[in-house]
Amino acid sequence: MVSLRTPLTLLLISLGVIAAAWWWLGIPVKLVRAPIDADDKVQCISYAPFRNHQTSLSQATQVTPEQIAEDLAQLAKISDCIRTYATDLGLDQIPGLAAKAGLKVIQGIFLDKDKQKNSAQISAAIRLAREYPETIIAIVVGNETLLRKDITVADLIATIRSVKAQVNVPVTYADVWEFWLSNRELYDAVDFVTVHILPYWENVPIPAESAAAHVDEIRRMIAAAFPGKDILIGEIGWPSQGRMRESALPSPVNQARVVSEILALARRENFRVNLFEAYDEGWKREIEGTVGGSWGLFDSERRAPKYPPGAPISNFPVWRLQMCGGMALAILIFGAAWLTLRRRPREPGLIPWLAVGLLASTAGIMFGVAAQRMVYESIGAGGWLLSGSLLIAATASPLFAASALMSGRTSPTFLELLGPDGYRTETPFTTLHTLGWTVIVVIGTANAVGLVFDPRFVDFPFAALTMAAVPSAAVTLLNPANKGSRPIAESIFAGVFVAAAIYVGIHEGPANWQSLWTCAAYLMLALTLWQVRA
Repeated sequence: MVSLRTPLTLLLISLGVIAAAWWWLGIPVKLVRAPIDADDKVQCISYAPFRNHQTSLSQATQVTPEQIAEDLAQLAKISDCIRTYATDLGLDQIPGLAAKAGLKVIQGIFLDKDKQKNSAQISAAIRLAREYPETIIAIVVGNETLLRKDITVADLIATIRSVKAQVNVPVTYADVWEFWLSNRELYDAVDFVTVHILPYWENVPIPAESAAAHVDEIRRMIAAAFPGKDILIGEIGWPSQGRMRESALPSPVNQARVVSEILALARRENFRVNLFEAYDEGWKREIEGTVGGSWGLFDSERRAPKYPPGAPISNFPVWRLQMCGGMALAILIFGAAWLTLRRRPREPGLIPWLAVGLLASTAGIMFGVAAQRMVYESIGAGGWLLSGSLLIAATASPLFAASALMSGRTSPTFLELLGPDGYRTETPFTTLHTLGWTVIVVIGTANAVGLVFDPRFVDFPFAALTMAAVPSAAVTLLNPANKGSRPIAESIFAGVFVAAAIYVGIHEGPANWQSLWTCAAYLMLALTLWQVRA
């Protein structure tokens, strides 16, 4: 017989594990030099003024001069130069306002398949270059246009030469480094080479600790391929949030480290560099996922610097709050187990209590991670609904599981919620357990299918799925269902999870721990689904 001392001891151990884990996760890093510092201005930085619900995807967007002026006053404290990408939606106001703020402008012309819009962009940029000859220091004709296959090389060269003939500033084109190497005929058309080097997006992603060395290697390669041409690294940066790509992990610490190391390298080697980018652009998350809106050194809404000079940087800046939330959840899980025994007295033994301790520790650590990821990864009302539903169901999962471990209940089946009379449960508690389990399986399956068929911008919900998968696996292993038939729906979902785990694990590679962790959660969910009986 297990005395009351045993669960109390296990609870204290669980709370200690949670505290230690969150102390480790929240350890701040203090860099030798901040990414941005008013006492050491960056050479140039990419700027787009879109805020809140503003988006460049809608022609109805019109940026006000007041918000541009506010941004430029802030950016003038950390740089003397900004790079823009277009002239529509009110962006043609930037050069005039930049002149008042004392900023130089590398003016962009956005080119795509729409020739009429291209013509308007070109005309506006030429007009601005003539109007503000002391402010606009260069024009970029097209941004990654060849990468998107929006225009032919011949047409691009003709456009560059046409613009050059009408302005008195240097003219260039900007694209990722591979497209410069494969289109060397651009050499004679441009005044200087503007190359994008984004280690995170490389075909073979580069980890943050190797990003600076990679940038230097590519810069030297481009300089050798285009002798006599000045080289501007037109985009270099790192995302602060989003999914891993092989060993490339987006995080605040990694973003700050990469930017700091690149700037230090540029100072030592004396090369030109433009940071990407000033502000997070939330609208990009609609087309590029979480990672697309997380490249800024200032946040999108408050326009506050992510890394104030002298302040330590943590991937979990509110880790104490997350730790306390995890501890509270762990206490609730032990409480659910104890209340179940009070209502249905039995002697569960040591093993179920050890399982409850495991559930409490796992949930206590993962809850704060899952909540933070929900905040950064939810896009639009639909995204918030899905991620919020998954988090609620995953948070409830260890509570239901702790009760099941104490009462001897087996894992629920979909039939208990959705089946005909005779299968459906009439117990509200079991109904809620089954509803939560159904939400977890359905949303988890949607994520798994997304990672198989369109994975580039799909996040890995490893934290929320772990909160759900560990409890379900524990109940399945300790309270197995020995009678009844295997429901066909559960069998299908189990097959989907197993297939997705195998494919995603291989496709994402062994260096992507977010992928491997998520795949392990898929397999635990599949185990539960395969073992249940109706």
